Formats: sequence, C-alpha cells, structure tokens
Amino acid sequence: MTAAPDTTRETPAPAPGTPEPPPPGRRHRFGRPATWLTAAVFGFFFLNLAGVVGVPLVDSFGTRWFTSWLPDGWTTKWYGSAWQEFSLGQVFWTTALVSVLVVGVSVVAGVPAAYALARRTFPGKRLVMLLFLLPILVPPITYGIPLATVLYKFQLAGTLTGVVLANLVPSVPFVVLTMTPFIEQIDPRIEAAARMCGARTASVLLRILAPLLVPGILAASVLVLVRTVGMFELTFLTAGPDSQTLIVALYYAVFSAGIRTQQSIDAMAVMYTLSMLILLVIALRFVNPTQLVTRVKEEGR
Repeated sequence: MTAAPDTTRETPAPAPGTPEPPPPGRRHRFGRPATWLTAAVFGFFFLNLAGVVGVPLVDSFGTRWFTSWLPDGWTTKWYGSAWQEFSLGQVFWTTALVSVLVVGVSVVAGVPAAYALARRTFPGKRLVMLLFLLPILVPPITYGIPLATVLYKFQLAGTLTGVVLANLVPSVPFVVLTMTPFIEQIDPRIEAAARMCGARTASVLLRILAPLLVPGILAASVLVLVRTVGMFELTFLTAGPDSQTLIVALYYAVFSAGIRTQQSIDAMAVMYTLSMLILLVIALRFVNPTQLVTRVKEEGR
C-alpha cells in the first residue's frame, strides 16, 4: 500500500531583524489611518454645522444667554416679536410671489428652449448652450451689478418687476439645463406618429409631450424655487423696501442701523433656515444632484 502524502508543512521562521506581523484582526479592529482621518474631518464639519445651526436655534428660544452653557429660561415670544418687528407676513408674501412668478415665467420660456436644443441641430448649438450655462457657472455678483444698473436706468429696480427680471437671468438657464435630458429621453418617433395622424405642433407639445414631461417640469420648478428663495445677490441689488425677499430682509435686520433684539433676529434666521430645509427636502425627492452636476460638466466641455 502507498502511504498518504504528508500535507503538513512547517512555517518558515522569519529572518533575523524582521518585525513580527500584527496579530490577526488588529488592523480591522483599530481601522486604517485614512479612516480615522476621514472620520475626524467629517466630525469636525458636523460639529461646526451643529454650532452654526444650533446656537441661533437655542438663542431664539432663550430669555437671556450670556455666561452659561444654556439660556437662563425658555420662551417662544421672540418669534411673535420678530413677526411683528420685521413685518414677516409681508416679507413671506413677497418671497412667495416673486418665487411663483419666476418659476412660471422660467418654465414657460425654458421648456420650449430646451425642446429646441434637444431636438434640433444647428450651427453654433454648443455656443448657445454655453451662453445658457454662463449665468449658472459665473457668480451672480459679476453680472448682477451691470444688470442692476440697466434696471435702474429703466426705473425697474426697487420694484417687484425688477426683482423678478433679475432672478430670471439664472432661472431660465436652470430650466433649460434640467429639461433638456428629460426631452432627449423621449423617443422622437412618438412625435412623428402624432404628426402623421394630423396633430399640429401645439397639439404635440400640449397633448403628447407635456404629460411625459411632468416629472421634469416639477423638478425644474422646484430647483428654480429653491434658487430664487436663496438668491441674495441679485435680489439685494434690485429690491426696494416693498420688494424684499426673506433673505434680504434678514440681511437688513442684522446689518442695518438701529438696536434690535438678538433673539428676534435669531428667530427670523431659524424661520428662514426651516423654510429652506423644507424646500431642499422637496427638491431632493424630484432631482438627483449627481445627475445635475454631471450634466453641467458635460455641457461645459
């Protein structure tokens, strides 16, 4: 009979001076240095974020807060005081009116432009797309001052119309940028079939394309709404006493002359932050930020 081969082998001894390998599981137990560094960076970021958001939030409910870790007492009167002192009812109404007008005009003007860019090929198409991207890629203050100068020349600055016109400059390209991928995903043969059945261009747009573009229109509308509510530069340069949005009113409450209660200003800041948070949550349900950034990079090449 043949003896079974010996499968056991002796582990060779390490060479002299070679450091001993770490015990099994030690690296996974303590993690790599890069993991600890990443965790520290994220922890520092969220700690600062909690401080930036938490301090005004706590102060807006405190009676007095000077030397202790927490206020001496708690109250909600500062929100009522801020609402009356800063006329927030009128400010919220102006913000909502400006946002709705900007969204409506942007959709009406941007969707046909996006359709033309998605379905037509013409000389200079990439240049036109680049012109649409400039108001998004360039900081608003760079073109906000010349734009405000033109609006003041035609006596439109300081009015609600001037604020809407100024916010349309970046909003219409935003709609075009968002709607173009949605239109490109629709098979052109659907439109061709409708035209063969006798449908005119208006009927194709309203009865065929419009129902298919509802998700894209909602996404573009929410994006424009968030951008308009948070747009400070253009609104600040063109708004008047009766056409201030919430973010501009908050700026004047902090930096204008006079003595104001800090808790009331913090209450106003909390209301602004809460409104923006709600809009951002709604926007993320319709729009994927990764796809939007990818689209901007592709069109910018």
